[in-house]
Amino acid sequence: MAVGVFDSGLGGLTVLDACQKRLPDVPFVYFGDNAHAPYGVRDADDIYDLTTKAVARMWDEGCDLVIIACNTASAAALRRMQESWVPRDKRVLGVFVPLIEALTERQWGDNSPPREVEVKHVALFATPATVRSRAFQRELAFRAIGVDVEAQACGGVVDAIEDGDMILAEALVRSHVEALQRKMPEPDAAILGCTHYPIMEKEFQDALGPNVKVFSQANLVAASLEDYLKRRPEMLGAGTDTVYLTTGNPSKVSDRATQFLRRKVEFISA
Repeated sequence: MAVGVFDSGLGGLTVLDACQKRLPDVPFVYFGDNAHAPYGVRDADDIYDLTTKAVARMWDEGCDLVIIACNTASAAALRRMQESWVPRDKRVLGVFVPLIEALTERQWGDNSPPREVEVKHVALFATPATVRSRAFQRELAFRAIGVDVEAQACGGVVDAIEDGDMILAEALVRSHVEALQRKMPEPDAAILGCTHYPIMEKEFQDALGPNVKVFSQANLVAASLEDYLKRRPEMLGAGTDTVYLTTGNPSKVSDRATQFLRRKVEFISA
């Protein structure tokens, strides 16, 4: 009954942790492609190839349902995977859907025409690849009108977090927020469009100020997954064990993951 959670590195642990807290009886298989992180500087074909290999590995662990907890992979590879690669008895879901549901206050199955929503000016902080894809703007446009989205590519933040250099990560966050505010001085809301960024949520909020509502994905994705499994319980795979897989150095990744989650985590080689 395992569910897979994939990320290019450690950022997806924010989603995994929220899912485990909401669904404590469900075993999860986490796959961190740490050897190839960050994905945000790679091209779409490269991201697609790496993501499909990781998802296939999680299927081997008994996961019929895999959450792509990497915004870059969701933006650059997910639609192509769903249209031409995922078998009928498997499901691969991304992290944009719950976020846009929350932002537009309408369910994903609501196919009524786009309408105006309360939020008018949205700051999107994401990796360069996610910004290039314009996937967030495309999905948002299906459901809302009159929303101005200003995207800021946050180069270096993922690398700093993966390296454990939180002082550099904080400095980069402030720099990117300042760059965004030069283009959009007063956003109504901010989207942390990378699953690494919730680790720096307080720093984003402090830099943006108290009047900007910050949307972070972990809890939104966990709630959406719980709802999905209630509707589709057959998608719980055959796996029975919680497993942490990495393409990187298992000892090093385990140490970093333990620091992030503040509990012992043991990764093994994928």
